[in-house]
Amino acid sequence: MGLGAAVLTRTLSFAAAFSAFGDPIPWLIALAFFFAKGFIKTGLGNRVAYQFVALFGKTSLGLGYSLVFSEALLAPAIPSVSARAGGIFLPLVKALCLACNSKVGDGTERRLGAWLMLTCFQTSVVSSAMFLTAMAANPLSVNLATGSTGLAIGWTDWAVAAVVPGLVSLLVVPLLLYVIYPPTVKSSPDAPRLAREKLDKMGPMSKNEWIMTGTLIVTVGLWIFGSAIKVDAVTAAILGLSVLLTTGVVTWKECLGEAVAWDTLTWFAALIAMAGYLNKYGLIAWFSQTVVKVVGGLGLSWQASFGILVMLYFYSHYFFASGAAHIGAMFTAFLSVSTALGTPPLFGALVLAFLSNLMGGLTHYGIGSAPVFYGAGYVPLSTWWGYGFLMSVVNLVIWLGVGGFWWKLLGLW
Repeated sequence: MGLGAAVLTRTLSFAAAFSAFGDPIPWLIALAFFFAKGFIKTGLGNRVAYQFVALFGKTSLGLGYSLVFSEALLAPAIPSVSARAGGIFLPLVKALCLACNSKVGDGTERRLGAWLMLTCFQTSVVSSAMFLTAMAANPLSVNLATGSTGLAIGWTDWAVAAVVPGLVSLLVVPLLLYVIYPPTVKSSPDAPRLAREKLDKMGPMSKNEWIMTGTLIVTVGLWIFGSAIKVDAVTAAILGLSVLLTTGVVTWKECLGEAVAWDTLTWFAALIAMAGYLNKYGLIAWFSQTVVKVVGGLGLSWQASFGILVMLYFYSHYFFASGAAHIGAMFTAFLSVSTALGTPPLFGALVLAFLSNLMGGLTHYGIGSAPVFYGAGYVPLSTWWGYGFLMSVVNLVIWLGVGGFWWKLLGLW
């Protein structure tokens, strides 16, 4: 409707309105959804998760970490946090809770389930922030940053900048929740047994799982090192999907049936085009100048000014039920303002992009994994919001503190 109105009123030509459908980034995320289809269809995602639980799940804390790091391992290949949470991890977490006699409605929620649900959710926003292909809206941030500053942010640029604060968050968040919101059951001897039973039932890796594994290694390898041989991320994804299609691991009919992928491609491309022309026609510049006058009038350093903007951007997410909607509405404007106040453009773009994931942990509706884990019923709403705010503070301290030192070493500021 937005594109139609723009064309009808001659605000944009048809070519301009649909120009972003030729942009590689929306296609990259759509291709990654097709990859995720193969990952779930072959059972490889479940095998990885069960293997982690079998190895490290003897204690409740070890069980939590096994789920956290297996989810992070799958994050680069599955661009939908909803798919990772709902398609792979929620069924697994529920089965583990039941195995430890932690059920909803009979007073045993705190035995294991409440802590595990909250931990898996809060770390899902961290893993989503660690990779460009870990959350559907991440490429939107990259596109908007490119349109606003002219900078190109690649898959490797994102991963290198996020890896240190991301790993620290993945280590700290489960342990902190274990201390302040502990499960009453400290050991989980049934969890490894359950995982091994599932693995035995699955049997040895199938041919399709081996193909999926090899294809994934090659594709992610090209995402990381492809620039050295002049293979971009989208070309690598097309190559990987071609292998999956020709070997029958994924069929084209299944790709056509991936409604979320086509939906993402369509409205991301439309949003990117409209956001680009809002910038070109001067609206973002006008907004930026207005805010710069207000914040700049305080006489603060760019670091302090950026800190104020970050807090406003982050906690305004209470009013959004979608990371993509928040990014589309505010990312370009806040990046433009921060840049005008002296923030290094690449630094500002990456920080806002990372926080666009982390802010999803505030509520039970702020990111795709939130309603999935909250809907399991183990954690009351007030508790969910309370610990959501607390973990937001912890993540901000880690990402702006530890991350700040890391980004200084990388020369981002």
